[in-house]
Amino acid sequence: MTTLRPFTCDDLFKFNNINLDPLTETYGIPFYLQYLAHWPEYFLVAEAPGGELMGYIMGKAEGSVAREDWHGHVTALSVAPEFRRLGLAAKLMDMLEEISERKGGFFVDLFVRVSNQVAVCMYKQLGYSVYRTVIEYYSASNGDPDEDAYDMRKALSRDTEKKSIIPLPHPVRPEDID
Repeated sequence: MTTLRPFTCDDLFKFNNINLDPLTETYGIPFYLQYLAHWPEYFLVAEAPGGELMGYIMGKAEGSVAREDWHGHVTALSVAPEFRRLGLAAKLMDMLEEISERKGGFFVDLFVRVSNQVAVCMYKQLGYSVYRTVIEYYSASNGDPDEDAYDMRKALSRDTEKKSIIPLPHPVRPEDID
């Protein structure tokens, strides 16, 4: 039976099987520790019965209640290749959405590479829509051009008029993101 539980510091030594995926954004240990310290409820892991990590989600709460943009943000979601197509990503997303609901968020958002159509389709199946395109959001490391991202959003119950998901009519640059 898969266990969904809070991420711990010890998990930093066990999640290489997940982070080896070329589409997974990886960060330095201080970055993970910052999320674990500031938003521990948004950092969850799926663990196999034998203790192997199957996947994780890392996020945070951000924005302003006054501007009606207080929301949950998915910083990273990844499932190890051998554990894909089991519904783990959907379950992890559901848990982050529930946390964001409890914290009074208006929506949940995430950024995904435009070229990652498998992920884009999965997020659409989970109820997310493209809010805007962010030009050259992802930096290329091998001399290729930088890649655009979709900022995808899903309105939560607090956004009764679904204002947070009305798509922008034009793309934006990374420096234009709040």
